[in-house]
Amino acid sequence: MMLVTPLSFLGGSFYSIKMLPPFWQTVTLFNPVVYLISGFRWSFYGISDVGVELSLGITLTVLVVCMILIAWIFRTGYRIKQ
Repeated sequence: MMLVTPLSFLGGSFYSIKMLPPFWQTVTLFNPVVYLISGFRWSFYGISDVGVELSLGITLTVLVVCMILIAWIFRTGYRIKQ
């Protein structure tokens, strides 16, 4: 909760990131939630804060990285008590 809530608030779910000051716009672009929300916004309304191709690319990249991390955790048994 301490990670997801700030990411969703800074992800532009309630506002366009173009409304933020330039510094926070730059910071927000490092948030992967921005690209998810921008893709959803484009699919519903036809407008987005970032390009659709970039949004899809970053979303797929984050998905692949998470899947690799999960596969490594399952393979190694990371932090499983014996």
